[in-house]
Amino acid sequence: MKFLKCHPFPVAARFDRVLAFSFAFPEETLRPFVDDGLRIDSFQGLGFITVALVWTRQLRPAGLPHFMGRDFFLAGYRVFTSLRDESGRKLRGLKIIGSETDKRGMVFWGNLMTEYKYEHVGVQSTTADQVTRLLTTKDDGKVSLDIRYDAETPTTSLPDGSPFADWREARRFAGPMPFTFSPWGNGLFLVIQGTRASWEPRPIRVIDWRVGLFDNPVFGGIKPILANAFAVENIEYRWERGKVIDTTKHEREAK
Repeated sequence: MKFLKCHPFPVAARFDRVLAFSFAFPEETLRPFVDDGLRIDSFQGLGFITVALVWTRQLRPAGLPHFMGRDFFLAGYRVFTSLRDESGRKLRGLKIIGSETDKRGMVFWGNLMTEYKYEHVGVQSTTADQVTRLLTTKDDGKVSLDIRYDAETPTTSLPDGSPFADWREARRFAGPMPFTFSPWGNGLFLVIQGTRASWEPRPIRVIDWRVGLFDNPVFGGIKPILANAFAVENIEYRWERGKVIDTTKHEREAK
């Protein structure tokens, strides 16, 4: 079973639409989510969690025809982090906290072949006067995400209170990151590299939001700051075969 969980073969898909929202917390607040061997990717003492919403089509093992793929909605919760591989090279990416999908089959297969921690949610999306409300609800009835946004009206403004001075600065924490990290214990991490043909994010306006994850006591009641929000469409994406990296090897050889 461990072999299956290492993302044993490349996977391809098309992203019809991606919405990503990055939230800033004091760096120390995020440390419980970050295992030894990883470092929080910080900015002025702040760490960041990104909530990525992805409308995915034709997910399939790379090389198979498109019609064999599966369509689903994905919500991913990740921390911006980095690690050093065996050669000492810094890899910047995202530590997996959890994932949600509207397809039960994706929960089964996703948890069989990855460490992405999929849960099933119901998804409701309504739009009026260019404002969309997206609501996701877990099987126990708890709301995991409730967000209203305007992705149609052009904007260059960052959210109120954002720690970034401008969009260029915010872009560093707007994704996508080339790697995702899942701990395997004893300084080992499963690293999956993602590649895409293009990525041209555009800022969007968020009207209000609630993220159920942030109600977890580990956050200590600290109110997150919405740091940036963006959208991107029509992306061909590929996940490479997973690779296990020993983050302690470089440290041992450096001594």
